[in-house]
Amino acid sequence: MNNYPIDTFSQSLDAHVTQIMKRVYIKMFLALLVTAGIAAYCGSNATVITFMVTHSWAYWALALLELGMVLAISAGLNKISSPVASLLFYTFAVVNGATLSIVFAVYDITSIAKTFLITAAVFGAMSVYGYTTAKDLTRFGSFLTMALIGLIICIVINIFWANSQMDWIISGLGVLIFIGLTAWDTQKIKQMAATNPGATDGRIATLGALSLYLDFINLFLYLLRFFGASRE
Repeated sequence: MNNYPIDTFSQSLDAHVTQIMKRVYIKMFLALLVTAGIAAYCGSNATVITFMVTHSWAYWALALLELGMVLAISAGLNKISSPVASLLFYTFAVVNGATLSIVFAVYDITSIAKTFLITAAVFGAMSVYGYTTAKDLTRFGSFLTMALIGLIICIVINIFWANSQMDWIISGLGVLIFIGLTAWDTQKIKQMAATNPGATDGRIATLGALSLYLDFINLFLYLLRFFGASRE
C-alpha cells in the first residue's frame, strides 16, 4: 500500500504546527522586550517611582487593568480579529511593564539580569519538554490549575497575615507551579495548533503567546525572591 499521502499530510501538519509555535514564541519574545523596556525606563525615573510608591491606588489600578485585559483577550478571542487581539496583547505588555517598574527600583540590576537568564533557561527547558513529550499532561495541568488557585488564596491571606516564612513558602510553590504550567501550556498550544483550522492561527498564536508570557513573568518574579539582591 502506498503511504505517501498519509506521510505528506503528517509532514504538512507538523510544518503547520511548527509555524504557529514560531509565531507564539516570536510574539512572546517581543512582548517581553516591550515589558522589560517600559519597566526599566519607569524604574529609572524617580518621578514615576515616587508616584507609584506614594499612590498605592495607581499600582492596584494597573493590576486590575491587567486582569481585565487578560480576561478580555481570553474570553473575546473568538469575537475579535487577530490584529486587534495582538494590539491588546502588546498593550497589556506595556501596562505590565509599568506595573513591574518597581522591580528595577527595588532590586540590583545585576541580580535582575541573572534571574532573567535563570528564568529563560528553566522556561526553555520546560517548554521544550512540553512540546516534545508524548505523555499527556492534561491531568497534570488540571492539578496545577487547582494548585494555582490555592496559591492565590494563600497570597491574599498572607497580605493580611504578613508572615515572612509563609511568603517564602508561597514563593517556592510559585516557582514549582509555573515550571509545571510552562510545560502544560506549551503542549496545550501545540494541540490547539494541530486541531484547529488555519483561519484561527493568528488567534491561537496570540493566546499561546499570552499564556507563555504570563508563565515566564510569574516564574521570573518568584525566582527573583530567591536570587534578587536589593539595591544599595
